[in-house]
Amino acid sequence: MTPKHARTVLAGVGLLAVAGCAGVSPDAVPAAPESPSAHSGSASAPAQRPTTSASPGASASQSSSATPSLSPSATPTPTASATPTPSATPTPSVTPSASATPSPSTTPSPSASGKVLLKAGAEGEQVRELQHRLQQLAWFEGKITGNYGEATAASVRGFQAKRGLATTGEVDQKTWDQLVERTKKPTHDQMHNILRAGPALLKQGAKGDKVKDLQARLKQIGWFSGKVTDYYGTSTAAAVKEFQDKRGIPATGEVDARTLERLQSMTRKPTSDELNNVQPKVDTPKLDPRCMTGRAICISKATRSLSWVVDGKVLSTMDVRFGSELTPTREGAFQVNFKSRDHVSTLYHTEMPFALFFSGGQAVHYSADFAARGYNGASHGCVNVRNYDAVANLFNQARAGDKVIVYR
Repeated sequence: MTPKHARTVLAGVGLLAVAGCAGVSPDAVPAAPESPSAHSGSASAPAQRPTTSASPGASASQSSSATPSLSPSATPTPTASATPTPSATPTPSVTPSASATPSPSTTPSPSASGKVLLKAGAEGEQVRELQHRLQQLAWFEGKITGNYGEATAASVRGFQAKRGLATTGEVDQKTWDQLVERTKKPTHDQMHNILRAGPALLKQGAKGDKVKDLQARLKQIGWFSGKVTDYYGTSTAAAVKEFQDKRGIPATGEVDARTLERLQSMTRKPTSDELNNVQPKVDTPKLDPRCMTGRAICISKATRSLSWVVDGKVLSTMDVRFGSELTPTREGAFQVNFKSRDHVSTLYHTEMPFALFFSGGQAVHYSADFAARGYNGASHGCVNVRNYDAVANLFNQARAGDKVIVYR
């Protein structure tokens, strides 16, 4: 069966030049706080800034150093030009040895800090490593190809804009160093899209409380239906297999460590009622008083929930997640400024379907990353929703001017 929240979202180009935000793994949290403009529409300019320099590392210091080198040659000093002293002979001999240093390989090194290490058109293992490191931080999607195309360049630009680097789409030493600092060196299998299943922790025929926990967690995210039992039968194996296939895990129908870790990151510990098939009582969430009049999108950070409220009546509730400590979701009373159904972030180059913008570049929107990773990640400040149908309905009902209340 296919869960509602896992639908494929058609990519569209946002008509409004708002930067926006998108889901990101914990490793993608920057090392230092960013300015508020990184989340607003004004931040989209750096991500699209044209590049006229052949080298992303061409700095003011380099351009100024070129001036003195031109000055002596232009000065008509007889002693400088007409005196071929022996000391001039060893000077050329030093030059080839210095220029030959970076030529043996393209591996980033401190001496190559001002040069382009990788750019569009490059191929090979170094590109594969780049793509996987970007993938670890949720900047690159899809299979690792080893070809530095537009998708890779866009991913690099997004990463650079996030880190306050020159958004060239080319990898210089500063870009590489920051990327390496935040990621792990990928294995050969990871760089070549080779998936290998680990030893089975649970498989068909197993019994006990661990099986009940597995079924209850799968049920939380819509992969398992029916009553929770303590037996790992064909229906459980089929649910596990579908869950694995959706997330790029070897689809064996058996639970290995990778499958269990991913499932646990997307779910919470099942309650006693969930484990014993007791229907829970539906409690109306306690809402901020500001949400009780008119039309309001009421967002609680304490319960990690969003409630769509009209005249004090809760019409729908959905799970949400927020920005990290360094890219927080703003709190306060706002309103829906505008809507963009198929929005694409101009700052992070990721999809933001059903975007309801309420504060600069921060918006309520569907997040495929939230649907896939759960609370194992964070946004860049937006309010992520993982229930596709719920946020689609909210988008259709909400209007510009409706209240947006974000509180703890």
